[in-house]
Amino acid sequence: MFTALKKHDIQQIAYVPDAGHPHAIREAQRDPAIHDVVLTTEEEGVAVVSGAWLGGQRAVLLMQSSGVGNCVNMFSLLQMGQFPSLALVTMRGEHAEFNPWQSPMGRTTQQALELMGITVLRADAPEDVGETVDAALESAFGAGERVAVLLGQKLIGRKKWGRD
Repeated sequence: MFTALKKHDIQQIAYVPDAGHPHAIREAQRDPAIHDVVLTTEEEGVAVVSGAWLGGQRAVLLMQSSGVGNCVNMFSLLQMGQFPSLALVTMRGEHAEFNPWQSPMGRTTQQALELMGITVLRADAPEDVGETVDAALESAFGAGERVAVLLGQKLIGRKKWGRD
């Protein structure tokens, strides 16, 4: 995934710290050509990626599926401004989810994104991630689309929080 981000000249990555994106976050922090922007809430990221585009840079928003629910109103900025964008969304509420609060948004993430005019792609196998992200970047920054890639919960593995 990070290779595809570099290939498409992503210069900013915005994220709320999350265990689902550790590699991309760590690599962005190490790369002097990428500015990593730590957010307090995911909807701030919609403004960051829009502002990056207006400033002549390409940015990607990393978030968890629960963050999609936080962003629904802000997604109108992308649509009304016709800003190209890519969100990489780690899914929750799916495979072996232990937290019932994650399930409602997990079940409706794709529909919420599509209702806001965002094209949704999905990767559930590790070997599909690079190509799917590369295709999404081409659609976003080549064709000017608004795109989200859903990264299935099996990719990030079972989450355990406060349990053995």
